[in-house]
Amino acid sequence: MIVVVDGAARGLSERIRDVRAAGDAVLIADPRWSDSQRAGIARRASGTAVPAGTAWATLTSGSSGAARIVLRTAESWEASFDTVADLLDVGPDDILALPSPPAASLTLFSLAHAAAGGPRVRLGVDAAATCLHGTPENLRAVLDRGAPDAMRVALVGGSAVDPALRARAEAAGIRVIAYYGAAELSFVAVDLGDGLRAFPGAELDVRGGEVWVRSAFVASGYLGSDGPLRRAGRWATVGDRAEWDDGRLRLRGRRDGAILSASATVVPEDVEVSLREIPGVRDAVVFGMPRPGVGALVAALVEIDAGAAIDLRAEAGERLAPSHRPRRWFVGEIPRTPSGKPARAEIARQVEDAPWCP
Repeated sequence: MIVVVDGAARGLSERIRDVRAAGDAVLIADPRWSDSQRAGIARRASGTAVPAGTAWATLTSGSSGAARIVLRTAESWEASFDTVADLLDVGPDDILALPSPPAASLTLFSLAHAAAGGPRVRLGVDAAATCLHGTPENLRAVLDRGAPDAMRVALVGGSAVDPALRARAEAAGIRVIAYYGAAELSFVAVDLGDGLRAFPGAELDVRGGEVWVRSAFVASGYLGSDGPLRRAGRWATVGDRAEWDDGRLRLRGRRDGAILSASATVVPEDVEVSLREIPGVRDAVVFGMPRPGVGALVAALVEIDAGAAIDLRAEAGERLAPSHRPRRWFVGEIPRTPSGKPARAEIARQVEDAPWCP
């Protein structure tokens, strides 16, 4: 069974160990969830049978109503523990800072690693930290505040590390190990400063413009739903577009139009489902608005029934995780193609200079 553990609870590592010792799977609840979000996730987690051997469950790419729960075995993460330790040159005496919430799959990975004898972990960043696992935004924030003197290496995922950030970290004495992966695939490729290459233990292939991986790190699948994970024999993909460039993997975005916003992967259709559930909302289209530093802001164009009075931000706050809530709202008629589908390219063009709802 899946046990939902409060990500804000004291003694989180001990609670995780207890759940795993009992043979159950761990799913970390984000303390930022509303009560209704948490209740909905708990119902799904407890109401659906999980495959034997499931050890970890994480949420990805969705809202509370359409969230995908990714299931994986203990072995799928354990298979990479030694490689991660070797890449970082860390051991059980090191202190690993985890700035991202415990509900994030990258943080839960490191909590699992610690439970198996990896570096000790600290939620957040303190002066004793010797290493870090987080997003580029996490690393940037650490550098802005002044990195701990003891910190010497950072494992960075979630989105690409730009050369300026890498150079800034290295100037502060912090070696950067960047990687590309996904909640469903775990580690796919690693960048030591000269581009993405296959992560040790992973085989890569680009087929039809999509990156496919064969490794022991791939998740088992989803709990009671479908998602972007596809398989062909032992190979798997989540639809990320890519190409080879002089032996390096160059990523080209998601086929499903996912928005990378502050290192969260937001699938527009998942957010749209929740927005359409708001009373008085006729239709909604979600898209990304490129912005330096965060990749893209999540934005929404909403058609509202005549006479409806809606607090869109409040309603979205009850239905969506913080990373998936639109930051820019536009209200009006949705442009459509001749077939009646939303004309997404036209929407993005129209709203770029349009006033948005505060």
